[in-house]
Amino acid sequence: MRLFRALAVVSLVPAALAAQGATPDAARFDLGKMWTFEYTPSEYFSKTYGFTADSAWFARARLAALRIPGCSAAFVSQDGLIITNHHCVRGSVNAISKKGENLLDSGFVAATLADERRLPNMIADQLLAAVDVSDEVNKAGDAAAEGTARDDARRLASISVQSRLKSKYASAGDSIVVQVVALYNGARSSAYVFRRYTDVRLVVAAELGVANLGGDWDNFTFPRYALDFAVMRAYGADGKPVSSPSHFAWGGLNGVKEGDVVFVIGNPGATRRLTTISQLEYQRDVALPFQDHFLSSHIAALKAFRDASRDEKVRGDALVSMLGLSNSWKPIGGRLDGLRDANIMGRRTTIEQNLLQAIQAKPELKSRYGKLFDRMAELQRQRTKSKVAMSAFAQLTSAAAGSTTLQAAYWAWRVQRGPADSVAGFRQRLTRVRPQLKDLERRYLALSLEDIATAYGAGHAFSTAALNGRTPPDAADALLAGTAVNDTAGVRRAAAGELASDPAMQLMNAIMPSVLAFEADQARINGEEAALSAQIGRARFELYGPSIPPDGSSSPRIADGVVQGYEYNGTLAAPFTTFYGVYDRYRSHGAGSDWDLPYRWRVPPMGLDLGTPLNFVSTADSYGGNSGSPAVTKDLRIVGLNFDRNINALVRDYIYLPERGRNVMVDVRAIQEALAYVYRAERVVRELATGHM
Repeated sequence: MRLFRALAVVSLVPAALAAQGATPDAARFDLGKMWTFEYTPSEYFSKTYGFTADSAWFARARLAALRIPGCSAAFVSQDGLIITNHHCVRGSVNAISKKGENLLDSGFVAATLADERRLPNMIADQLLAAVDVSDEVNKAGDAAAEGTARDDARRLASISVQSRLKSKYASAGDSIVVQVVALYNGARSSAYVFRRYTDVRLVVAAELGVANLGGDWDNFTFPRYALDFAVMRAYGADGKPVSSPSHFAWGGLNGVKEGDVVFVIGNPGATRRLTTISQLEYQRDVALPFQDHFLSSHIAALKAFRDASRDEKVRGDALVSMLGLSNSWKPIGGRLDGLRDANIMGRRTTIEQNLLQAIQAKPELKSRYGKLFDRMAELQRQRTKSKVAMSAFAQLTSAAAGSTTLQAAYWAWRVQRGPADSVAGFRQRLTRVRPQLKDLERRYLALSLEDIATAYGAGHAFSTAALNGRTPPDAADALLAGTAVNDTAGVRRAAAGELASDPAMQLMNAIMPSVLAFEADQARINGEEAALSAQIGRARFELYGPSIPPDGSSSPRIADGVVQGYEYNGTLAAPFTTFYGVYDRYRSHGAGSDWDLPYRWRVPPMGLDLGTPLNFVSTADSYGGNSGSPAVTKDLRIVGLNFDRNINALVRDYIYLPERGRNVMVDVRAIQEALAYVYRAERVVRELATGHM
């Protein structure tokens, strides 16, 4: 009963505060429903949804679900067949296109087992066990001095856990990976034991045009009409499909209806639901506006680069990068809206006040944790003082969308100047910098130089060093014309200190003392903030236990929700869309639009039932990293693949609002219709229906 008693504590607002109208009520699940497999919500699931959610049920769910890089997936047959979102594999799909092919545009169907193509760098992890190892890790850390010594002690304890569990679960031929993950802001630690599959091959991939129908316009919206799916298969060391007896039965004939419960199993990324109000205010006022500017400007530069290129491979790679950056950028608006919403911030304030009151009510907790929130607020004030330097330098070494010239110059400068015990690491980072195409580098470099000049103002020495009176594009051209650090030989010379007059190195000479001071200050704040967060996490766990799930951490979770539409823009969004909507949008917007259809889709193929449910929504608690997550029923039939959220759910970084937020899923009935009547993949349809090849 601990679960329900503890949740009730979070739900209550102190009477005095309520009388004053100080803050709105907090709801029972404001901090989310991303339940872990080491603390399964068996009693809650069973009582709420009327079935026996025992350890065997959770084990079946755990073993059939998979984690792939950046996403989630699931076994759907006993012969290693895997299903996930198209957008989780589109980079790999582009990489396996042979000469004369463009599989992003044309799609892919392996006619036979022999035609299935291995995807580079694709892995699939199956969760064998989830173990709370907090006592062991915390005991080691608490016995050490604060700071680096404590971090080292916890790291060594985690390594010991990994070694022990790897030996325990290893069997002949298995590739076992053990990951120790910090939860509750570092207050707790859990070990996840995975069986890793490293030979994963593509079986079917939809065309990008139908998988991403509506493009950026429809991203984070609903109604949606995207057929965002791909089918893969795991192979063993013997080159044969693996045996996967733990898999989800296919729900292609009998899907879900409004009001049905679904369970979404996956690996949601980092959320900030257990942070303090002062940390949220810093995100709202400083961090998110900066990220918004950086990403929007670099997406525009990448689009201009792509539009100017005539090379199809370059255009494809640029499109994949654009979609990735856009997927990070678009949610920022929803997050800012949430943090500027008085009701949401009020509910988070109530939760924090309740926690603080509970701490103050117990002398043994008050002495340990009573002053943590004030100190956290002071750290955020210190962070804010560095916002000028952050605007100029925070993305200087961004591998996702930064200037490779400045990255190379930065790491070469660090190699030159030491300190000696860090040079090897700096040199390793330097070797990872790969020059990008000249036109894209020119655009990214111009943005970096402009950021420095804008942050410090026209008369500052840094602005002069960056632009020297030129426009940012002209300054970028001049720097690129004069630098030698954009090839391997030049980088090697720069690291050896031979290019003192190189313009890129001269810029580093001007700014690096301030860059290092900024980085050192941020590292100091980060370290203390992490320690404070862990202490607050301990207080929360001592009071409420696992009744409040930890923040997302890219570790395995299961979330419950109900298929349900919602109110928006003065009307109602029905819980399902169909193929009819695909053709309505195609015919309304036409060729060349974001609702254009690939060739084989433009005329509905014979047999395709246009009334088939295509996308549907539920109240399940999903987040980035849940892409590809199987949505399953109480009897563990897979009925959907999570691939998106609506705009109202973007605030889930900070709070879970089932009254308006929705996760968006591809209905497996639509996948089966497409496989049967569009892609003519009869062997795959049979395997899904029967569970074996």
